[in-house]
Amino acid sequence: MLIVCAPLLFTACATIGPPLPPSLDLPKPPTDLKAARKGNRVTLIWTIPTSTTDRQTIRSLGPTRICCGLAELKACGTPIGKTPSQLNPAPSAARSEGTFVDTLSAEKLSDNPMAFAFYAVEVPNSEGRAAGISKQVRIPLAHTLPPPQDFQASVTSQGVVLSWKVEVPGNSNGAVHYVVRVIRHPLDGQQQTVVGELPVGSDQSLTDSTIEWEKTYRYHAETVTVVNPGNNDPAAKPLIQVEGDDTPEITVFADDVFPPAVPPGLQAVFSGPGQKPFIDLVWAPVTDLDLAGYNVYRHEEGESPAKINGELLKTPSYRDSDVTSGKKYLYSVSAVDLRGNESERSEETSESVP
Repeated sequence: MLIVCAPLLFTACATIGPPLPPSLDLPKPPTDLKAARKGNRVTLIWTIPTSTTDRQTIRSLGPTRICCGLAELKACGTPIGKTPSQLNPAPSAARSEGTFVDTLSAEKLSDNPMAFAFYAVEVPNSEGRAAGISKQVRIPLAHTLPPPQDFQASVTSQGVVLSWKVEVPGNSNGAVHYVVRVIRHPLDGQQQTVVGELPVGSDQSLTDSTIEWEKTYRYHAETVTVVNPGNNDPAAKPLIQVEGDDTPEITVFADDVFPPAVPPGLQAVFSGPGQKPFIDLVWAPVTDLDLAGYNVYRHEEGESPAKINGELLKTPSYRDSDVTSGKKYLYSVSAVDLRGNESERSEETSESVP
């Protein structure tokens, strides 16, 4: 008897859920809007969205609307500007930034130090529909001063001396004061260093003593409006600072052609009887940071001074063993820096060899 076995066939059926609603294609509002004010210009920066509110990839964007008001925004209202449409937003792995620069009109600026402008952006799809405004940022509307005038620099032995002129404002009060900020950056780089700040109306110069000699630097200055929300209590609220426009930039080569200080207090002492004759010289050390060493000069009456050390002396002392009985020697010393600049010779001192 033949037994024929037929394979059993099983059929698996998938369960089909309810259909998903179509995407509204509304770009997700930016959450990283930033704003910075310089003079009367406000620069906005945000990340251009690449996905919709329902996590779909955006196909295209319309012009981004720039929103602004003097109080917190509930909606964009009438935009103050727009950015161009973006047809192909960058993928999330290579996000791109949107930017916009708004110029504050004189009418918007306020004598009230606590007045602010509120900014947001609204990113619509290609049909002009948006999911709402972005995170809001606020910018103070306090007045700024014009940049300092006659900004100059000169190189001295102490460093680069920077000077300027600025008019003292007549509207200062307990909540607002102004400073001049001086900024330096190297010729071959963009890293900025704040050299210092001075209140407007104080001495209109400062010295940058942190330079490195034989390097080229660029300097500019700006006025800064400082608003103290707590008036005479700085700890009440953080200070608000608004940078004014920059002065024209000046370039300075820090060429060290300045000798170190003259060594003071030179003394000469003979060795005394019973010893091989020599004369010991000592003087007070020079404190210049770039000091390399000292030179010693000697001469007899009626002769010109001549250097008697072969190499620069690293310490403020010297023993002159090349002396002859019955002679009187006159000595002076000088200081030399790392770039070979030599000071004037010190006042002479003398000593006789019996």
